[in-house]
Amino acid sequence: MTLRLQAGDAVAEIAPERGGGVADMHVAGRPMLSAKAGRPKGSPFALGMNLLVPFSNRISGPFPFEGHQHSVEPNLEGESLPIHGDAFQRPWTVEDQALGRATLCLVEGQIGPYLYMARVSYRLSETALETILTVTSRAGVPLPFGLGFHPWFPRTPGTRLCFRAGGHWPQDERHLPSTTGPLPLPEDWHFGVPSPLPENWINTAFSDWDSEADLEQDDTAVPLRIRAPGLTTLIVYSPRAEPPFVCLEPVSHPVDAHNLPGQPGLVRLAAGESLSSTLTLIWDRASGPPTAEAPTTSSPGSAAQR
Repeated sequence: MTLRLQAGDAVAEIAPERGGGVADMHVAGRPMLSAKAGRPKGSPFALGMNLLVPFSNRISGPFPFEGHQHSVEPNLEGESLPIHGDAFQRPWTVEDQALGRATLCLVEGQIGPYLYMARVSYRLSETALETILTVTSRAGVPLPFGLGFHPWFPRTPGTRLCFRAGGHWPQDERHLPSTTGPLPLPEDWHFGVPSPLPENWINTAFSDWDSEADLEQDDTAVPLRIRAPGLTTLIVYSPRAEPPFVCLEPVSHPVDAHNLPGQPGLVRLAAGESLSSTLTLIWDRASGPPTAEAPTTSSPGSAAQR
């Protein structure tokens, strides 16, 4: 079952039973997200967008935090490491729905030491889709939390990407950082002007991202703007030119931040405290929504927890 949101000729299908993500989205019949194409049938990633809670990407092994050592077991078949938390694998409950909006809740999320609840609110207008994701800790000890968004966009020979970043995290054969800090960008990975994607594999976390990116598909389409205030890591994933998708993932922290010096980007949450972030996809620059607020943390009893 999916929830259908509509605003003018914009239509988004939300999938509560499949991690609360976006199953598909079209504007005037044109796909804005790449749903299912290029992924195995039945995969939890055969959606237009997945929600990543209570962390993004992989954790290489047990990690320390405030005097405790924590472990997270692998959670996905074919993956030797835990990846993307578990919210994308769980059914969510619908709290509220109207023609152009929906709010879903995951009451009992649990992976490794993480006990949490999460809430996502979608708001569709004729010009944009806004997604607000909040995670609230229910764990007995403080833990380092993160979150992110995993949209899948169409990729064609005409696809061009534009964003600004300060560096990148090179990866090893396990798709983990091969350095303890980001490195300067290679010459062919400067996307300050609209540029084609590499022909071959790219699965890279860009650091010091300015929280905005533009995606152009052809000369006739209005570029799609991706805006995620305060999320300063952008993961760009596309295995090669032929698959019909590219992932541009705004996330709160680099891959395996739990085991990097200083645990960059992760946020300490004690029981009842929350972390929230917003992703807005805008396809009409002239009348897009106001800029969303940056990620916030809050204490017990705050409005973020509702």
